[in-house]
Amino acid sequence: MYQYEAVEQVMEENGGYATLKHLYEHAPHVKESEWGTKTPNASIRRIVQRQDQFFKIRPGLWGLEEYRVELPEHLRTEGVTPEKEQQYDHTYYQGLLAEIGNMRATETWIPSQDKNQAFLDRTLADVRTLESIPEFGYKRMVRRARTVDVVWFNHRRMPDSLLEVEFSTDFQNSLHKFLDLQDYYTNFIIVADETRKDQFKKRLGQSGFEVIRDRVEFVNFDEVVRLHTATDNADGIVQRL
Repeated sequence: MYQYEAVEQVMEENGGYATLKHLYEHAPHVKESEWGTKTPNASIRRIVQRQDQFFKIRPGLWGLEEYRVELPEHLRTEGVTPEKEQQYDHTYYQGLLAEIGNMRATETWIPSQDKNQAFLDRTLADVRTLESIPEFGYKRMVRRARTVDVVWFNHRRMPDSLLEVEFSTDFQNSLHKFLDLQDYYTNFIIVADETRKDQFKKRLGQSGFEVIRDRVEFVNFDEVVRLHTATDNADGIVQRL
């Protein structure tokens, strides 16, 4: 069996699509497939990028052309309103970030208002590990943290990282959340498209955010995908977060 056939088989068994992480984990182990290379992940990336039977759904997520019109709405790239597309993109990155947190052996929280949003073949409720947010401090602080897009908690159930996914807003609401939670020893992370980094820096540069300026990190969408697909060394790669 050729390598591209193994990739096709894994996608077919997964409903006609798959994340790169899923392909890395399964394609090289398809029975009778031959992977005479020390870098199968690179081979898989070349296959999905260069062969016509595959198409890109989102960064790190690929589909089979023959399944394009059969995919669930939240995985389609055509016939979806811009508002819906942005909602689906937001949910996608929330799910990836929660899975990265899960790989770090932390507990993860996603707001209850988002828990029923579709992520790949499940919902965000199936990805987060916490059904309710830990009571880690004063009620007003817990209420504030409850609205953050993704929260990673450490083994003491204290907030390790607060992650906000930004698409069209001006970062101010997210930064105010971080400002309100500044007294906790936690990482503040904004996730957005690389083209918005200058806008982020300008907003963070305002005098009201001076006390958290050195604590807020900008991570672009491509970096999130790289972290998510780093299945063999996820702990080492995400230490900076």
